[in-house]
Amino acid sequence: MNAVIPRPAERSAAVEAGSLPAAGPWRIRAGERLAPVADAVRALLAPHLGERLLPGDAPTGPATEIVLSLDPAGVPPGRTVGVAPDGGAEPADEAYRLTVGPRHVICRARTSEGVFRAATTAAQLILTAPPDGLICHQELYDEPRFAWRGLLIDPARCFVTADEVRRIIDVAALYKFNVLHLHLTDNEGWRLEIPSVPALTSPPPAAQQDGPGERRYYTTEEYRDLQVYAARRHITVVPEIDLPGHCAALRTALPELPPAPAPPGLVGRFPFVPPLDLTDADTHAAVSAVLADVCALTDGPFVHIGADEAVGITDESFAAGVRELRDLTRKSGKRPVAWQESSRAGAGPDDIAQFWVDVPMMDLPDTAEELAERPRLVAAGMTVEFIRALKKFFAPSDHDVERIIDGGGRLLLSPQSHLYLDRGYAPDGTSTDQAATTARLGFPGYRPRSVRHTASWDPASYGIPEEQLAGVEATLFAHTLRGMDDLTTLLLPRIGSLAEAAWSGRAPEWDEYRTRIARHARMWSERGLVHFAAPEVPWT
Repeated sequence: MNAVIPRPAERSAAVEAGSLPAAGPWRIRAGERLAPVADAVRALLAPHLGERLLPGDAPTGPATEIVLSLDPAGVPPGRTVGVAPDGGAEPADEAYRLTVGPRHVICRARTSEGVFRAATTAAQLILTAPPDGLICHQELYDEPRFAWRGLLIDPARCFVTADEVRRIIDVAALYKFNVLHLHLTDNEGWRLEIPSVPALTSPPPAAQQDGPGERRYYTTEEYRDLQVYAARRHITVVPEIDLPGHCAALRTALPELPPAPAPPGLVGRFPFVPPLDLTDADTHAAVSAVLADVCALTDGPFVHIGADEAVGITDESFAAGVRELRDLTRKSGKRPVAWQESSRAGAGPDDIAQFWVDVPMMDLPDTAEELAERPRLVAAGMTVEFIRALKKFFAPSDHDVERIIDGGGRLLLSPQSHLYLDRGYAPDGTSTDQAATTARLGFPGYRPRSVRHTASWDPASYGIPEEQLAGVEATLFAHTLRGMDDLTTLLLPRIGSLAEAAWSGRAPEWDEYRTRIARHARMWSERGLVHFAAPEVPWT
């Protein structure tokens, strides 16, 4: 049985019986037009195959070949829905056909993107080979359901170095994600150098340093290099500058900026960082400079402007701020993406809103007795009064999706219930040797869930018109993370089922899926990545 994730849509029976050894040695063969794809595939395989991956196309002895081929006539066109991350009027055709024969694995597609997706399937066939080390002769056909298949990471709260981001990009590419959403700013830190506003990163605030001389933000050169690295793997980087709330790091650098108008009776009742007032001239000038620089530094067509959880701002000021953030982004030549709350400033056909929450999804207790049964909430200082205020604040979220659809906008699906990977693992599903780590990880406001729960997510369950779907994006916010190992512990193995849902448009069948994901642990270990050994999975 193949352990490929996402599972290919079709497998032809008309293939001569036989198999080839996964051990290799392997050689990648491609024409000049596909040389960049060949280089990217070679880089993905190198950590695993070592000397078994022969250099370039040099004929240095017998080898099994991965053949990359553009074949417009031999592969049916794909039928993808959603927004193209590369900004194209139509999504790239990523459909592919893969054939395993006696001495080769042939990867055919109509586009270089499709060839690369086929090659990642070939890589998984090799790297997750069964214990007998043989790959059966076969022919596979596959195509994605969603054009936008994203993964968000949060260096604002837990900084990961540029090299660590590259490691995440490689994993995302192996699972056919094509967007890396970088949450670069928040209350905890500002992680991108802004030439027009050097105070944001220079000198670095204490929160942006591990110690003397240890920088915790990306220089403009590092950011550009990350985008090039991702693009070679057909991944688009989408930066997020989270405004007008979540702005404590910006306020630390620019303390003179005034607060936005607050609703009556809120100030002093609950702690919050005052959001920005985009009608203030100095604030507008600073934000304009930030967004202009971010847009100029960004190769891709999208910039995320945040617009979530702006606690302590009037509805009128919030709506005006969101409209101005959109306008500034568009004037700089980029298309804005924002969280679902942005719909309260209006939503038109060119708007993309990221759906993440409604009050029922928050799954919060209503009474003191129910709260007492949620020790993580109690330990986090939650009270019944605070939870009631929280539900009141989030009440408008119950109608955000309706506003977006009625306005003709597009929805990017990131529901907190399943796609927020900062949710802790269920305690009764935690292996003993990882219990201490997993007990520490996970946002305390979310009920811990099993790996199977994440794998049960069905993107078709929302009844959203196909033409108004932008795609799917998993998020991994870093409220409780201390470094790269924590990040990958929450990401792996859950990345597999989400990759499958984003690619195929449906949840995997659990009993069959769990046997496939079990064979991926060796691949993660060979890349030096820590994963959660979920007891529900029969790890091999």
